[in-house]
Amino acid sequence: MSTEQQTTQAEDYAEVYRRSVRDPERFWLEAARAVDWTREPTVALDATMAPLYRWFPDGELNTSYNALDRHVEAGHGERTALIYDSALLGVQERYSYARLRDEVALFAGALAARGVGRGDRVLVYLPMIPQAAVAMLACARLGAVHSVVFGGFAPKELASRIDDSRPRVVVTTTGGLEPKRRIEYIPAIEEALRLARHEPGTVIVHERPGFETTVEQAGERAGHGEQPAVEWLGWDAAVAGAEPTAPVPVAATDPLYVLYTSGTTGAPKGVVRDNGGHAVAMTWSMRHIYDVGPGEVMWTASDVGWVVGHSYIVYGPLLAGATTVLYEGKPVGTPDAGAFWQRVEDHGVKVLFTAPTALRAIRRADPEGALVRRHDIGSLRALFVAGERLDPETYGWASRVLGVPVVDHWWQTETGWAICANPFGIERLPLKPGSPSVPVPGYRVEILDPLGQPVATGEEGNIALRLPLPPGTLSTLWGDDRRFVDSYLTAFPGYYATGDSGHVDEDGYVYVMGRTDDVINVSGHRLSTGAMEQVLASHPAVAECAVIGVADPLKGQRPAGYVVLKSGVEVPEEQLREELVALVRRQIGAVADFKDVTVVEGLPKTRSGKILRKTMRQMADGEDYTVPSTIEDSAVLEALEGVLRPPRGG
Repeated sequence: MSTEQQTTQAEDYAEVYRRSVRDPERFWLEAARAVDWTREPTVALDATMAPLYRWFPDGELNTSYNALDRHVEAGHGERTALIYDSALLGVQERYSYARLRDEVALFAGALAARGVGRGDRVLVYLPMIPQAAVAMLACARLGAVHSVVFGGFAPKELASRIDDSRPRVVVTTTGGLEPKRRIEYIPAIEEALRLARHEPGTVIVHERPGFETTVEQAGERAGHGEQPAVEWLGWDAAVAGAEPTAPVPVAATDPLYVLYTSGTTGAPKGVVRDNGGHAVAMTWSMRHIYDVGPGEVMWTASDVGWVVGHSYIVYGPLLAGATTVLYEGKPVGTPDAGAFWQRVEDHGVKVLFTAPTALRAIRRADPEGALVRRHDIGSLRALFVAGERLDPETYGWASRVLGVPVVDHWWQTETGWAICANPFGIERLPLKPGSPSVPVPGYRVEILDPLGQPVATGEEGNIALRLPLPPGTLSTLWGDDRRFVDSYLTAFPGYYATGDSGHVDEDGYVYVMGRTDDVINVSGHRLSTGAMEQVLASHPAVAECAVIGVADPLKGQRPAGYVVLKSGVEVPEEQLREELVALVRRQIGAVADFKDVTVVEGLPKTRSGKILRKTMRQMADGEDYTVPSTIEDSAVLEALEGVLRPPRGG
């Protein structure tokens, strides 16, 4: 079967969307032809256990084969599959499809020698290095289930994920790099193993130079009873005696990976992604959303520990036969705010995908875009953005300095790919600032009131997705179907509750205004903090901002704004406050009762770029709070303590 994807160039978006919702089974069976199967599916959807749905129940395939072997067998083995670019080490390395396949097959053999087989779990705790992609694809090759844990997680969080997924093997490295420090990984793994109830058989360690703790030291401690009796093994030693392993066919409904949602409290919430639906959705999305095909370069500036990294650093580009960039660095400071544009020039990037927080950091350091002009970014055709709302001001700045379409799109860890987007591979629709455009074919987006009834066009409500969800979305939560149903499918029967609020305009464009708990109640009026943030961000002095609802004895809640200024901007805080209050009053109205604005040095964020509004709100209300394990820099939260915490007795 050809590895090239079917296109819909003769159809416009409206017709493709209509087909996807009118006859989803036929639509997705057609899309499934772009994937190579060992047993081709004849049935698209199994609804016998609704609201738990399964896609392509009679299909059989191997995801690693589709990502690697089939391109080599089609004569494209020398095409570049992956570019490793470490701004922290000053290293760039290219992996052809043939080389990457061979390294994956060998590491799969190393895992198999340690007892890993179909359905077994492997926990991957690696930074942005090629071995992360190799380990993930090696698991897929064996039919094993990988659980990638972001390298910034503390031992306690690691332990909870070890206990929930019960891995046979843990794959890690001696350490990760940050611009100003090195992070030791082995001590974190050792502590996690002490805390965990489950004991994996082996820890395989990719050895990077320059770190204090070695795999030999960890092995000695385990051998002397100082640690659980786990085998510690270097990566090179593990593959030295291994035999390359062929792809193992698995059922389309078998799990490919478990990914724990960021910021979980209590029991971890492991999102399960299947093999067949995932391969079909990733393959379809690369062509029809991003317009990226074989041999073209897509760079997703994220981390393999997040869903974006799973979908569009590792699997999506490789399934499409494209070239993916694995970047170990930051948007600013490695060495400057031109780092992204340097990579676009170096690698001929066609599509760049990043988070709004990265753009805001670049804009703050380089507000006029001077560093963009130092680089040849002529290869760039589009910038896709997701992870948080893309405020119109940042959208306008990026559009102006880059001179290419800036495409906001919206999705979640749970969905695995875009719910709403501008489908560049089908039809380039007009872009609207503040909107991630329209529902992606396969997703039926509706806006509901608290009772589950549809609201009028333009009215804000709960964003819900009518069931069944399309392929590639979560099939359940690891080991807990009941929790999956209770968490997502009970608030509005027949729908998946996204937890986001928003509205749809007269053209069918969706506007996501924020989490439903970011809708505040001021004197009985429900108001979106996202709408207020949009107004604040439009001020020329503001680089980024957050608005939270704080408890008020008279009005129930009142909005409070926190703004970070652009680099080099100097304005009296009282003057800025008056201007911002006037802006909100003019654009939203006096009903918002917006009076409080504070200038801060930084906003607390997760490592994936989400602002920790809930934690800020808990601090402001004087509640107990836990610093989320996903926080990027806890010092930022500490600096806000005096600003957010009410004075004792006041």
